[in-house]
Amino acid sequence: MAEILSGKPVAAALCEALREETEKMKENGLLPTLCVVRLGEDPSDLAYEKGIMKRAGTVGVQVVNRVLPVDTDADTLAAVLKELSEDDSIHGVLLFRPLPKALRPFETKIIAALDPRKDVDGMTDGSAAGVFLRKPLGFAPCTPSACMEILRYYDIDPAGKHAVVVGRSPVVGRPLSMLLLHKNATVTVCHTRTADLPAMTKQAEILVAAAGCEGMLGEEHIAPGAVVLDVGVNWSETLGRYVGDVRFDEAEAASAVTPVPGGVGAVTTAILLRNVVQAAKNQQENI
Repeated sequence: MAEILSGKPVAAALCEALREETEKMKENGLLPTLCVVRLGEDPSDLAYEKGIMKRAGTVGVQVVNRVLPVDTDADTLAAVLKELSEDDSIHGVLLFRPLPKALRPFETKIIAALDPRKDVDGMTDGSAAGVFLRKPLGFAPCTPSACMEILRYYDIDPAGKHAVVVGRSPVVGRPLSMLLLHKNATVTVCHTRTADLPAMTKQAEILVAAAGCEGMLGEEHIAPGAVVLDVGVNWSETLGRYVGDVRFDEAEAASAVTPVPGGVGAVTTAILLRNVVQAAKNQQENI
């Protein structure tokens, strides 16, 4: 029976450490502050925002909101991000994505207006460069960082292990492959066009499912004893609930596996708030 790598204790440990840190910062007159930039009233954005504010309140991070009309143009949104970048009272900025369809062709230009030092969800080119070069430029995206934090919490050392990442998105797959490489794993990146995917994933000692495809990986993909991190969050019309990229009931050969929900996703907001606290410290120390 595979060990369940629950994200809840991981998030709880992160939040407890953050509480202690923010209390000390407040004694020195520094209140870590996140600005959430939202366009319109999308229900999923509102739910995510509510979750962030609830978690932030428990760790001593202030959250402010900048709500814009859903038909905001690219120049206006870029100007808002530039303004927030120059506001010393704001330490981290989170722009909810995906952007409205009309703005998506201009997304690169819009995000370029944000200072990487305040890019707490790894959106900017500067943050991507920091991940690739292993330099303190911006922050890695929260979901890949959550995967690494789960491994750390459960004492799973990637060093010397073969990690196979299924998924190549710039938000999860690519940055996670770099983070694993920085921890001395040997990394293979696969995707939906990989030939003979089971032959590749069966080599994995650490298998990451991050393709965004419901139930894409099953028994035939998992080597005995592998650690499986399921990043996928897919709504199953058949089951009427969220499921991962891994067919969970077929992961018995694994030594450990993250559940969906309650796994990687449970840690991402705590990582976001950790980044805000670090950004505040960096600003105070003029880094």
